[in-house]
Amino acid sequence: MRFTLLLIFTLMQLMAISQDIISIIPQPVSLQPQEGYLNAKKISGIVIESGHFQAESDYLTNALKENFNLILKPKMADPNVKPILLRQLATGDSAAYNLYINYEQIIIESAGKVGIFYGIQSLLQIMASSNNLQLLQLEVNDSPRFSWRGMHLDCSRHFFTVDEVKKYIDYLALYKMNVFHWHLTDDQGWRIEIKEYPKLTEVAAWRSGSMVGAYSKNQFDEIRYGGYYTQDQIREVVAYAAQRHITIVPEIEMPGHSLAALAAYPNLACKDSTFEVSRKWGVFDDVFCAGNEEVFEFLQDVLDEVITLFPSEYIHIGGDECPKTRWKTCDKCQQRIADEQLRDEHHLQSYFIQRMEQYLNAKGRKIIGWDEILEGGLAPNAAVMSWRGTKGGIAAAQAGHFAVMTPGKPCYFDHYQSENKNTEPHAIGGLNTLADVYNYEPIPESLNSEQAKFILGAQGNVWTEYILNFAQVEYMALPRMAALSEVLWTPASLKSYPDFVDHLKTNCKILDKLNTHYAKHFLNEKR
Repeated sequence: MRFTLLLIFTLMQLMAISQDIISIIPQPVSLQPQEGYLNAKKISGIVIESGHFQAESDYLTNALKENFNLILKPKMADPNVKPILLRQLATGDSAAYNLYINYEQIIIESAGKVGIFYGIQSLLQIMASSNNLQLLQLEVNDSPRFSWRGMHLDCSRHFFTVDEVKKYIDYLALYKMNVFHWHLTDDQGWRIEIKEYPKLTEVAAWRSGSMVGAYSKNQFDEIRYGGYYTQDQIREVVAYAAQRHITIVPEIEMPGHSLAALAAYPNLACKDSTFEVSRKWGVFDDVFCAGNEEVFEFLQDVLDEVITLFPSEYIHIGGDECPKTRWKTCDKCQQRIADEQLRDEHHLQSYFIQRMEQYLNAKGRKIIGWDEILEGGLAPNAAVMSWRGTKGGIAAAQAGHFAVMTPGKPCYFDHYQSENKNTEPHAIGGLNTLADVYNYEPIPESLNSEQAKFILGAQGNVWTEYILNFAQVEYMALPRMAALSEVLWTPASLKSYPDFVDHLKTNCKILDKLNTHYAKHFLNEKR
């Protein structure tokens, strides 16, 4: 009987260990559970044993107070304290970290601040899924697979407040994503204050109505809609993201998707006309005139202000879905083609993109654009965001250019996530299930090992034509964001979709605590 009871107790311990193992998303590279538990309520302080981790210590202190009502204070090293230790390693990947939980203390160590922050995220996830803050003793050794682990949010079609954008950034931080692609301009609204051009916020930031329901119905309301971020607000959001080791890559659309800007400054168009900020979704013929020098002066002035707000290495310049209709009949554009000895309008687009790249390169920045920037020849230092499948990313990598993989299947999170569309909010179409996202492999098989090095990572995109409010953003992004985070962090050999779903069922306690309006289809999935 004694042996039987011991066996049962051992099995119960193993079951508890198994449950705790799957409580971190993305799945760590190595997690070694050990016997026994640490009562986190007895931790008495945070000690920065070595390194300059005060900001990370402050973040952890606030998170423990807000989420677990644990009041801890940073302390200097003290042998009488059972602390959480933050320790700097002399060498190693700055994004890698080790996490140790034992009877006496919790240790997070890394060569860099970002690794310490990722260790903190893992610790917070373990605590959130624990039973009464009884933490399984364990050792985690972890590092990311890809350097670009991104999420996008379109604030042009529908606008979201600073607080909502910050909450979105918090979700990225939770899942160790490190790039926020902020889509700020499009035909339906210009969302960033540019002091040199006040009409961009007076006129271009507002539309007289919005498309309602399915695109095929062609129905509109007449409600004035819009908004924009002041430069002070943008600085606030950039700083907030930086504290969470997230880089914000702003997107300023050119030469297409520019109808809102043309409504404010019609002299930048090919034809002499007046324009309105579009109420309708889609692609429009009126774009920036590639033969007009005023266009380049305008965009250079805009980018001058953008780069003072965003310290990111890359500036996203769009480059997608630019019809050549107006350029074909525009005297200025045709003269540009002749003067520059260009082959056609596709090469005129390449001229446009390369000229903007040269300007940004001179300012110490690089451009990234949608895969249409490959048309007519890729700018020398440009990176490509491959959205029309994977061909654009493959072509870029084969040519020695960096690429971010974000194909519509499965990386567009504005697509449906369930086959039962009757139970889902209206979406643009398509189907990208949680399993589709999780099973995605960013490195195409057609690339050899050297070419594969040019794949920076991947990104999930949330376009908002049919996403009317932030609760719906949450619903479309989560938990697919969590699935993508594991694609981008965890070695492919360690991935298991059934394990991930079990893991997610435990991990969603965090989303519940945050009052997140997330999709719950996975709760009905079984191993």
